[in-house]
Amino acid sequence: MVDVMSAAGLLGPETDAEMLAARLAHAQRLGNLGWAEWHFHTGETTWSDQVYTIFGRDPDKGPIALPLLAEHVVPSDVAALDRLLWAALRCAEPVQAELRIRRGGNWSDLRDVRVVLEPLMGDGGAVGLHGVIQDITGRRRAERMMSESRRQLLEARERAAEERHVMLALREAILPDPACSPGLPDVRVAVRYVPAEKTANLGGDWFEAAPAPDGRLLLAVGDVSGHGLPAIAHMAQLRHALVGLAMTGRPAHRLLDWLNELVLHQIRDTTATAVIGHLDPETRVFAWSQAGHLAPVLVRDGTATPLDPPRGVLLGAAEGRPYELATTRLKPGDVLLMFTDGLVERRTRDLDVGLDLVMAAAREVPGRDLERDLEPGLDKLLADIGGPNPEDDACLLGVGILG
Repeated sequence: MVDVMSAAGLLGPETDAEMLAARLAHAQRLGNLGWAEWHFHTGETTWSDQVYTIFGRDPDKGPIALPLLAEHVVPSDVAALDRLLWAALRCAEPVQAELRIRRGGNWSDLRDVRVVLEPLMGDGGAVGLHGVIQDITGRRRAERMMSESRRQLLEARERAAEERHVMLALREAILPDPACSPGLPDVRVAVRYVPAEKTANLGGDWFEAAPAPDGRLLLAVGDVSGHGLPAIAHMAQLRHALVGLAMTGRPAHRLLDWLNELVLHQIRDTTATAVIGHLDPETRVFAWSQAGHLAPVLVRDGTATPLDPPRGVLLGAAEGRPYELATTRLKPGDVLLMFTDGLVERRTRDLDVGLDLVMAAAREVPGRDLERDLEPGLDKLLADIGGPNPEDDACLLGVGILG
């Protein structure tokens, strides 16, 4: 309504000027900027209201004269101010620089300002300077915070990458070579260890596939609770203990009894799961026990079926509860799959869904030529169930009977 009245000539020129001044003042506040003029011959200095706000200066004290301006600039930026002033006098075009000033004379309240200067020209040359001063403290503070956040993120990524490298190298030093063959006739073994995508979730999954002193094949997979270096250290203790205890030739359920005692009394404040078995290459009998672990899956004639698990609780969960032994006779063409729960568990799906995916994918593992197809069959199984688990490690041990 006011603009309409002004356009119609109903308001006088003084009212128009007042409105324009009010709008300019509003624009300066929104942009946190103001203007200043310094006249060389008269020494007159003029500031807009917003410049007083930027400097935290009482308007009753008047503006700061040009020779005194350096006293309000951070000492390390005084040289930049001098260069700006000389450049403004030499150049016909506006020049600019960023400086840090102390607001209200307080060195604990520093402000980042952008200063744009151009000469005021008279008959004999420059007679003064006109400047625009903008407070860009908030912008620069946000940029510094973002830069610091990027630096911290980069350092965290570098630390995580280094930590992951160390933990994976440690695991490789502890676990047997997955490519090593047990050297038994008519038996093929393939192993896949898939580390968690997230460094912090690298855990205590382990496996073992090695000939026992009596000619049988020791097969085992297990998972120690927790993640990171503590879980890897506990995994190393447990697996090394199994390798030593297996030299006694005792059956799998007795080995689990001993491992349970070890976890209860030597690796405290943790639990573990495991499946341990012996495969006799002559009779093809697989004698196995489990401690709170997923049962092995038998793939036979295009069908995948979990074995009926014998009784057995988590390692470290209870004392004096014996483990049972189960036996399964394998046939030529059979594939036995042993795996840790990282293969089937995902935060985004139910355990039953994961097991169904494994059962469906396991049917394709044998292939036409078991000796040739076992390794790629395990790779295909991992791909079919969704690839690596970002939240947990996974071990997959496949045993094929050639016959």
